[in-house]
Amino acid sequence: MKRKIAAIFAADIAGYSRLVAEDEEETLRRLASYREVIDDFIAKAGGRIFNTAGDAVLAEFPSAVDAVRCAIDIQESLRTRNMAYPPSRQMSFRIGITIGDVVERNGDLLGDGVNIAARLEGLAEVGGICVSRAVHEQVANKLSVQFADIGAQEVKNIPTPVHAYMVAMRREDGSYSKPQLKKAASKVAAAPVWMWPLVVAVVSIVAIVVSGFLYNTKLKQTATAASTPAVTPSAAPSPTPAAMAATPTPMPTQMAKAPMAPTNSGAAMAPMPVPSPSAAIMTGKLAADSVPFINERVRNYLAGDYSAAGDYKAFALNVGGFTGSVLNQPSEEAARNGAIEQCQKRADAAQSPRRCELYAVGNNVVYAHGKPPMPPAPYFRHDAMTERAFASKDFPIVRDPQKVRLENMFVPAAKSRSVALGPGGQYFMVLGASSAEDAARRSLESCGAIAGVACMIVGIDDNFVVPIPTLLRITGFFHAASNPSIVADARDEVVRKLGDAMGWNAVAVGTAGRPGLGLKAADEQTAVNSALADCAKRDSDCHVIAIGPFIVGPIN
Repeated sequence: MKRKIAAIFAADIAGYSRLVAEDEEETLRRLASYREVIDDFIAKAGGRIFNTAGDAVLAEFPSAVDAVRCAIDIQESLRTRNMAYPPSRQMSFRIGITIGDVVERNGDLLGDGVNIAARLEGLAEVGGICVSRAVHEQVANKLSVQFADIGAQEVKNIPTPVHAYMVAMRREDGSYSKPQLKKAASKVAAAPVWMWPLVVAVVSIVAIVVSGFLYNTKLKQTATAASTPAVTPSAAPSPTPAAMAATPTPMPTQMAKAPMAPTNSGAAMAPMPVPSPSAAIMTGKLAADSVPFINERVRNYLAGDYSAAGDYKAFALNVGGFTGSVLNQPSEEAARNGAIEQCQKRADAAQSPRRCELYAVGNNVVYAHGKPPMPPAPYFRHDAMTERAFASKDFPIVRDPQKVRLENMFVPAAKSRSVALGPGGQYFMVLGASSAEDAARRSLESCGAIAGVACMIVGIDDNFVVPIPTLLRITGFFHAASNPSIVADARDEVVRKLGDAMGWNAVAVGTAGRPGLGLKAADEQTAVNSALADCAKRDSDCHVIAIGPFIVGPIN
């Protein structure tokens, strides 16, 4: 066993059990997103995460200054992210930091230093930081941080009171909050000497009774557990058109120590039941600009730190935008395994159903799939005649559970956000991107990889950016060049006339497949009427087959 002195950082979510109970899937995804922020700040500050469990994070730092500075950066960053959510759904961490003598065993740290950091985290305010006196003494004259002395605190399983300080957090207006002072723990008056034999006797009797009760209870639990089969989350995909991930098992309040790593910021998807067809294997030199699914922060990292680093290194990703990378490994095998493991931990933490794969080893691309199918640019455009406020209930093709999911996740999320839709009801959301264009690109890449065909941007931020028909039922995507309802010799003309026509457009056909068009109309009804009238000039029994980008049929 190796002993050392280290600054220990402990973080945990306030009210995590309540958040999970209210909306488990959304909470787990946001936890993964927030963990990406935390992990990145810790790594940049020279820290190392040595243990995680559920919503908890334990890390070590070489100095108290680095630990406190990192904690402040984390809290300020997460506070900004929380502004996109109502108070009842905000996810805030408490952080505790101490300096202590710890034992290192197989990469994990043990000892009172770890326990005290966890207890200080429990003393911290929601969204706040609590530090020990040792940390305060190291940091007070080195960082422009204000502290509030909360005195000696009695904490669980620590024999002596811990003298603690609260860090004053900066408000939105630049001023600093004043932490609420907690009463110092008071010493319990010593009992008279004559009472000790009585106390010892009473405690002994109680201990015997409790031990007997617990022993019997344990026997019953063991018997019950032996007769109950283990339950694991189902891996079978949903049969609905927009197949959802397998329903996760509800997360208990206290979990076994299991690593949780971060995800990409704000991605959520509805996967297809089977993987999409793979295009040609991607090879050649790594070019950051051509890597799919990732955000600009990861792209900048690949173009900078990753590309400049020597071997051995590797980069892994999955179609949901989750990534992992390692640098300066002892061998190529270690680099491969490390990148996959880090990426998969992040994906698993967010309940992503997609497996991570190696994208690059060293500076060479080794990705087993080609680029995802994409529509032609521009990926979306604004049209005042057709654009309207996003409403989850009107989202096309998907079923009601997916509409509820959009309402709970997409609608309240931070800008920039985008949702792409596939012709089979597949969809993919990107939330909190750096720009609408970045959100659109990433959602199309991931949706296309899942669907196996090019997807369509349906929503950007607060608006639908394609016409959403209401007079007829949407049944799929309309492609005039291959639509079998239109006679073959007329398809090219329909494609040409639709072209970049703005406003409401509709297509009707008759029994002979001769098309009629209603173009550039100010509203849906006008487009439909015009298409039917145009069709009647050259065919009979005309009916509308398309409105805007969608195939339509009668409303049942």
